[in-house]
Amino acid sequence: MSVRTRTAILISGRGSNMASLLGAASAPDYPAEISLVLSNRPDAGGIARAQDAGIATRIVDHKAYPDREAFEQAMDAALVEAGIEIVCLAGFMRVLTPWFVRRWEGRMINIHPSILPLFRGTQTHRQALEAGVRVHGCTVHFVVPELDAGPIIAQACVPVYPGDDEAALAARVLVEEHRIYPQALAEVASGQALLRDGRCVFRTG
Repeated sequence: MSVRTRTAILISGRGSNMASLLGAASAPDYPAEISLVLSNRPDAGGIARAQDAGIATRIVDHKAYPDREAFEQAMDAALVEAGIEIVCLAGFMRVLTPWFVRRWEGRMINIHPSILPLFRGTQTHRQALEAGVRVHGCTVHFVVPELDAGPIIAQACVPVYPGDDEAALAARVLVEEHRIYPQALAEVASGQALLRDGRCVFRTG
């Protein structure tokens, strides 16, 4: 059996997408091993979920550091210490500096609840409803210094219905997030999806 790629999941809250990644990685033939769940918030609900699943956890509280650089250096040290090869952002609510992003360039992915490049930033479901779009969805992308602008690995679409509110639309999108994030991680961990010259390229064969 081939060696699985050591992966960390960064969270700030309940860890909904983290749970889908843990579920996928429980299969013996999945190419990524979840080796660490790291949170910047000590009260993140996902930490207990990860511990219950037998995954190593780490708290790097951003409030304990004088600035973003010191916080990110501590986080980077924790990832390196754990031998991490790929970083997955899953509801990690901190904007990362260019220094950290470049440290993990091509090895850090994020899931965003919109069909990028539409509706970057926060409150994407409200943005979609206000824009009157008929299709909404989610995107997995490589992380680059510009927010929500990285090369796209995978996307999924859901319909927007006339009676939708933010909660109903978010729930429909979340189902697709849980489906495509494990698929995208598998592609990156196996070397099928690569960041090359500012684009995501897929190896064939």
